Amino acid sequence: MTQDMLTRDPLVIAEDWQAEGRAVAIATVVETWGSAPRPVGSHLVIDAEGNFEGSVSGGCVEGSVITEALEVLENGSPRMLEFGVADETAWRVGLSCGGRIRVYVERLG
Repeated sequence: MTQDMLTRDPLVIAEDWQAEGRAVAIATVVETWGSAPRPVGSHLVIDAEGNFEGSVSGGCVEGSVITEALEVLENGSPRMLEFGVADETAWRVGLSCGGRIRVYVERLG
C-alpha cells in the first residue's frame, strides 16, 4: 500500500470509477474493538476487476474484503463481515495482533 493510497479519498475515486462506467462496491468500517488499525468510517472501494483504493484494516483483512466485494458486485446483496482473534478467520486474515473489526460491504449505484 502506497502513501498515495492512504491520502486519496476513496469516495472520490469511487465517483470517478462510476463515471467511467465501472461497477463499484464500497466497504466501510462500522465497528471496531481493541487494536483495530483503522477507525470507524474508513473506506475501501473495489471495482469489478478487483482494483481497489483505500483501507479498512491497514492490510490485515483487505484480501478477504475484496473477495467478498466481488461477490457483492456479482449478486447485488450487501453483507456484514466480521474479523477478529476470537473467530476462526483470525489467523487466515492476519488479525493475530488483537482486536475485532466489522465491515459493511455494498454495491454503489
